[in-house]
Formats: sequence, C-alpha cells, structure tokens
Amino acid sequence: MSDFPTTARVVVIGGGVVGASTLYHLAKAGWSDCVLIEKNELTAGSTWHAAGNCPNFSSSWAVMNMQRYGLEMYRTLADDVDYPMNYHVTGSLRLAHSRERMMEFERVASMGAYQGLDMKVMTPSEMREYHPFMETHALAGGLWDPMDGDIDPAQLTQALAKGARDHGARIERFCPMTGLDRRGDEWIVKTPKGEIRAEIVVNCAGYYAQRVGEMFRPFGGRTVPMVTMSHQYFLTEPIAELEAWTREVGHKLPIVRDVDISYYLRQDKYGLNLGPYERNCKAHWVTPDDPMPEDFSFQLYPDDLERLEFYIEDAMARVPLLGQAGVGRNINGPIPYAPDGLPMIGPMPGVRNAFDGHSFTFGIAQGGGAGKVLSEWIIYGQTEMDMWAVDPRRYTDYTDPDYCLAKAMETYGHEYAMHFPHHAWPAGRDRKLSPIDAKLRAQGGQMGAYNGWERANWFAMAGDDTSEEATQTWDRNGPWAQRVQEEIEAVRDSAGVLELSGFSRFKVSGPGADEWLRGQVTGALPKVGRTGLVYFADDRGRILTEMSVSREAEDRLILVTAAVAQWHDAELLQSRLPQDGSLTFEDWTDRMSTLLVTGPKSRDLLAGLTTGDLSLPWLSLQEAEVAGRWAALVRLSFAGELGWEIHAENADIPAIYDAVIDAGARPFGMYALNSMRMEKGYRTWKGDLSTDYSLLEAGLERFVKFDKPQDFPGKAALLAQKQRGVEKRFVTMTVEAGDQDAPYMSTVFHDGQVVGETTSGDWGYRVGKSIALGCIRADLAQPGTVVEINIFGQMCRATVQADQPLWDPENERLRA
Repeated sequence: MSDFPTTARVVVIGGGVVGASTLYHLAKAGWSDCVLIEKNELTAGSTWHAAGNCPNFSSSWAVMNMQRYGLEMYRTLADDVDYPMNYHVTGSLRLAHSRERMMEFERVASMGAYQGLDMKVMTPSEMREYHPFMETHALAGGLWDPMDGDIDPAQLTQALAKGARDHGARIERFCPMTGLDRRGDEWIVKTPKGEIRAEIVVNCAGYYAQRVGEMFRPFGGRTVPMVTMSHQYFLTEPIAELEAWTREVGHKLPIVRDVDISYYLRQDKYGLNLGPYERNCKAHWVTPDDPMPEDFSFQLYPDDLERLEFYIEDAMARVPLLGQAGVGRNINGPIPYAPDGLPMIGPMPGVRNAFDGHSFTFGIAQGGGAGKVLSEWIIYGQTEMDMWAVDPRRYTDYTDPDYCLAKAMETYGHEYAMHFPHHAWPAGRDRKLSPIDAKLRAQGGQMGAYNGWERANWFAMAGDDTSEEATQTWDRNGPWAQRVQEEIEAVRDSAGVLELSGFSRFKVSGPGADEWLRGQVTGALPKVGRTGLVYFADDRGRILTEMSVSREAEDRLILVTAAVAQWHDAELLQSRLPQDGSLTFEDWTDRMSTLLVTGPKSRDLLAGLTTGDLSLPWLSLQEAEVAGRWAALVRLSFAGELGWEIHAENADIPAIYDAVIDAGARPFGMYALNSMRMEKGYRTWKGDLSTDYSLLEAGLERFVKFDKPQDFPGKAALLAQKQRGVEKRFVTMTVEAGDQDAPYMSTVFHDGQVVGETTSGDWGYRVGKSIALGCIRADLAQPGTVVEINIFGQMCRATVQADQPLWDPENERLRA
C-alpha cells in the first residue's frame, strides 16, 4: 500500500479500452502524472466480451474521423508499444437491398474519400469476388471498405495499458471508486486502497458510468442518460470448408454486414461469428426486479437465442456455410447505449474539471480515437476537430429514465438505420411541449424534436400522407414539399407565424456586465434598445457559438441561442463569469417562448395588435403589449423578410398566437424557415458554425473588431490568420442538383481534386434553386467559379455566388 498514488493530475475511472486509451494518450502527450483505477481486472466490463469489429463506416463526419484515426493507430500500436496483438484487416462488405441504402453508401464513400479512405460502391457480382461463399439474391449492391477488420479487445487494452505505463502513468487494478469529494479546487477520489487528490476526473466506467455519475450529482452533475442493453453474438464450431479455403488463400474472409436485415457475420478462426441487432431487443437493470449487481465483472447474461432466430435464418441463406456447423459458444453481454447510440465524450455537464468517456456501443472501434479526443479536451480544453456529435452536453434535462429506455430500445433495434433528412424517430417524443402545442397539431403541424422541445416542421392538410414511411427517403420532394412551398409563399407575399419554443435564453446582469461581455466576444455590443449578433471564439479563433444579444440596459443583457446549445452555451458563459460574484446569470429558457411574425404584411398585421412602435428600425428592441399581453418585440427575422420576434411568458403565448392567426398570419414550420435562411446565407450552429472553422474562414470578419481594447479569446490567432490569409473560405453555391440537395459534409471537387465540403443544403423556393453553403479552397471562392459537389454519388455542377444573399441581396425587404 505504501506506493499507492495519493495525488494525480488526472484520475481515469474504468479499465476498459476507452479508459486505457485515454490514459495512453494523456501519458504520451507528457501528462504522466495520471492514474487509472479499475474495480476488477482490466477489460472486466464490456471490453472482455466485445466482438472486436473495427469499421471505419459512419454516417457522422466526426465519428468517422474518430474511428479512422483509431484504426490507423491500431495498425502500428503493437510495434509502437512492443506488445503483440491479433489485428486482422480483412475488409468488409456492407449489403444494400434498396436504392436508398445504395445512396447512403455513395454518401459515406464520398466522405471517406475526403478522409483518405478508399471505400468503393459495388454491384452484387463484384462483391462475390471478395466473398465466394456469399449469395447475392435480393441485393441492389454493396460497399467495400478494405481497411475494416477485427482486433482482440483484451490484447488491444493491454497494449494501451503498457504504452501508458511506459510513459509513466499508473494503473491500479482491483481498486473500485467508492466515493467522491471536493476540497478547494481538487477532487478527492475515494477507494479501498486510499484517497487520491486529483485536478481532473474522467468517467470511463462503461456500463457502470451511470452509477459513477451519481457520485458527481452533489457537485452539479446529472444522472447519466444511458441504458444497458443485452447484445448477443455466437461463434460456430470450426467449418472444414472454411479452414481449407483460408489455408489456401492465406487470409480471412471479409466481414459481411447485412445492414437492412441488421446483423454482421465474420470469420473467427475457422468458424463464423454472427451478431444481430434484433428489433425484439432487451434492456437490463432498468426495473426493480432486475437490479444492477454490485459487480458484474467477466460475467454474461443467460443465453436467449430465440430472439435471434429470424436473423440466423436470413444469415444462413446469405452465407450457407453458416449452417454447416453448430453453435460453439454464445455471448450475451451488457453493452451501454446513449439515446442516439453515439458515445458521450467531453466535458461532464454542470461539473468543472470532470469529463465523460462512456456509453460506447462500438467501443473497440472508437476507443483509440476516443482516447485522443478526451486527452485533447483535458489538456487543451478543446479538440482538434469539432466533436459535437458525441458531446455529453447535447442531452439536457429531458432525458429521464423513460426517455432513455425508449430511445435505447429504438436505437439498438435500428442500429444500422438510415437517418433521412425528413424522418423523425417516434420513440421518446413529447418531452417538452410548447404552450400552443395542441393548437399547432390541430392545424396539421407535423412535429420534430429540438432539444426535447416539439416544434412544427410543416403543416399538413387533409389528405396529405403523414405516415412515417413517407419520410424515409433522401429525396427533396415528399408530402411536405407542396405545403412548404405554400408556407414560404405566404411569408414572401403576406405574413406567416412560426412558434419557436425552446430557444436557449440567458440573462446576464450586474455592474459591468457590458464590459465583461465585450471581453468575451469578437465584435461590438449593440446599444441599449438594440439587438445584434455576437460570436464567441476559442483561442484558435474558431467558432464556439453564435448568440443574439438584446441590450435592455447598460448592465442588463439577454442572450438567445440555439435550442440544442442550451447546456453548451450556458456552461460557456458561466465558466467565464467573474469569480467575485458581481454578475448574475439566469437561464430563462423554460420561462418564455417566441413567435416569429414575418412577411411584407407583418407590420400591418401587428399594427392592430400591439402598443409597440412598429416604425423602429431593423434590430430594434422594445417592450410593448401584444394582444393585451406584455412582450419584448425584436425587429429580426431569420426568414429574411420584414418581421418581428415576439418574446413572451409561456402563459401569454396562446393569446398572442390566436390574435396573430386571427389577424391573417399563416402558420409555417421549420422546413420553410431552413429554406429561407439558406437563401439569405444565414448560418446554423454546429452545421455552418463550428470549431472546424475560424471566424475568418466562415466569412464573419465583420463581426470581429480587431481595434477594440479588449483582448478577447482568439484575437491573436485571428490577427495572425488575417495577416497570412485563409486557406478556406465560406461560400454560397447554387447547385444543378437532381432530386436531392447536398447533405452536410458533401465533398466539393474542382478539376477532380477535393477542395472543400458543404455545411448545409436545401431547396430555395423563393429563388427556385438548390443551394449549398460550405467551405472551399480560398482561391476558388470567387463569384462564378464552377465546382462539383458529390451528392449521393452524383457529381453535380455548382456555381459560387457573390458574398451576399441570394434573396433580397440588399436587404431591402428586411429593412422595409
């Protein structure tokens, strides 16, 4: 016990692949004073029974990048740390049964090409060349990834652990975390072996992450939104024919993933390994009669092969070789699931100097990259690439146990599902309802969830197809298209109203609040009685967030930001507040809602409803009565037309909404708003605005005030970039698109070379064109430059536009 480490810079909780990778990356970066504690032996949780598959494939740009890094690292890790590993790079075939699946493969292959991955879309006959035992009935084609494979999870974890130890880090096995305390700025991590004082603590506890997370609750934490699912796969006995083939060709079969049926099938030694993600899935430890055991190390659930019968039969028809051998061993083990199936990697919500690194459904494939990302968060306070897709703060206060269970069951059962742009998953809905939710649905509102809040995406009429099946398409046109066009025409020609529940809304007040905020944002603040946009940068000058600031008084500021940014932006503001308590921070998100009333007749419409002065200019702010209720009127419209945002208490929104509708406004939804903001070139958070881009690259230099005296974060980096020039620049492009618009992170080409990527795309109904926003090589960011965008495998001609809105370029309608 005498050599037990009583102090550490970082304590990592959990000895699976993610914890070991985090420790390895920290130590390799020079942070050797770090300790990992594990309640049992390394790999005792989900890692030991993991199948060890290592795909690059992901429909998420950030996750693909993370997996690509990890698999590249694995290919040299054995030599890097001098620890032998079984890592088989066999390649994989993903099977497609439909046009829609083939389009998904085309999109992912294009993303992969941008990242240096040589994925290929194939015909059924071409796939047979890679897998001679596979039948190709009922297939439209497939996707080949030559760098897919499988690795021994235990060996991988031990290799990472050895590498961490070699760099000076410590690992304490059979050392559970029994408690947590805080003394000053330090954590006190309690274990049976003693206490460890640490600056930072990281929760990498796998399916125990929720239990560990509860220890952070007294210090501002929350219940971790996750559920433990039962995942089964089985290994066959050796198959003589497979052994003979393997010995003859000298390598293993590629992995087969029939993603439309929902299983993977891969060679394991001379047998096969079948792992389905069954619709009739099962969660564990979610009811009182199935409590989570104190220790489940190296344990499994009872076999439940009946759940897999359909998938076994389909796989045997696909690869008849599977039916030639009996089941050698069945694995039914716990696997943690976040509601969307992606892990949580990053700052622990509400807790300083604490991080999450858990809820991995593909922990072996993602563990290497996750360690890199976590170490960057810990060491630098930021990551090389934007990782919002896995940021724990993407989940806020709506993720109660019922929600998490419903979503985990849905996500597991649709593990390989396609995520269509107009499709809304039905489980876990109606968590937060606006004051007029029933009115919106009665008007035909087809709802979507935004940080748990239900908003209308479009408004259906009698006879419209509102089925879930109708939304399962990549095509632009569906039952919504005609209605969206009509909604936009109403806004263009008359007046429309959009209810925007869930805007993240913060109030900062106190002596010097204005001067404090000037030191945080890149630009200037609006004057009292005015509203303006401000941007927060990190020390690289990259975009952390965008907020609108309404100046009620010199020292009283209202900041409004995206719904999903609530916890991210609240934490950003609170972490930068003066430590002397001179300023007050309040979160008013749940207290108020917003109506956007916009269109050329919106002034006439509101004139009969409000005491406000509707002659005040664009970006003005005033308090007034609307329909006899108090409201804040902000002369602002994300739709790019004359309009006002009406901010009011929740209880008053129904009366105001009824009055606006009765006065002639047509309700419109989020789909219409997105189309109209694209025509104006307005950016959205974590689409067009992210830490992948600096403010100068994003074309936002007008919001950077280099000559102000405040030394705001990122100022030096932006000055340096301004002097040397940007390599990429944000542009608006019109696209000669087919039936689909450019999705996020579609690859842009010029003369056959990759030159950039799109950040969003949609059809502009007012301009009659497909529009893409994106970042391309700076020398090409000239009006008239012709490039090509890969949209689901189709190379579509696109033309760079002038740096001004496509609709109402002089903003005459907006300022009318």
